[in-house]
Amino acid sequence: MVRAGLAELLGNRDDVEVVGEAANGEEAVDRATRLQPDVVLMDLSMPEVDGIEATRRISEAVPKAHVVVLTSFSDRERILEALDAGAVGYLLKDLEPEELHRGILAAARGESPLAPKAAHAVISARAEARPATVELTEREREVLGLVAEGLPNKLIARRLEISEKTVKAHLTRVFQTIGVTDRTQAALWAQRNLG
Repeated sequence: MVRAGLAELLGNRDDVEVVGEAANGEEAVDRATRLQPDVVLMDLSMPEVDGIEATRRISEAVPKAHVVVLTSFSDRERILEALDAGAVGYLLKDLEPEELHRGILAAARGESPLAPKAAHAVISARAEARPATVELTEREREVLGLVAEGLPNKLIARRLEISEKTVKAHLTRVFQTIGVTDRTQAALWAQRNLG
């Protein structure tokens, strides 16, 4: 019933096409491999193959598919397992329909839609995994601060009067230094650590 409701809700959107549904993890892997979707909404609690293993298999078999977990589980361990398995996003089922729609579109653009609890789990795990002191240059701090404001690379380059290539180089080093893998995580890190 939930799956049918989601399919109907999303199928009524002009900018989303529902290409398939699956009743369990095994079917999800099979359908994703066959249908090659841009985004896969994945529950964690499913019969036969659970959502984490299905995410892992889909991420390997269909690298272009962006898996977004949609679940009621908000414990840190599952969040991190799902993201480590290849999920690009983690949303909780208590979200509003508009938030789900925005999350799907964000994933299709290559972004990482994260529920606040998921973002907190990622940040706290990264904080525990990295050294206590993070050494960023003044320029790297400026670039990171502008990422946190939501500016794309082109505007950051203009604002700082440097090339886009230089912005990308700074971001690569920043991501490695602070232990994140994308702009969303970097922005969240900056909001918590660059007061």
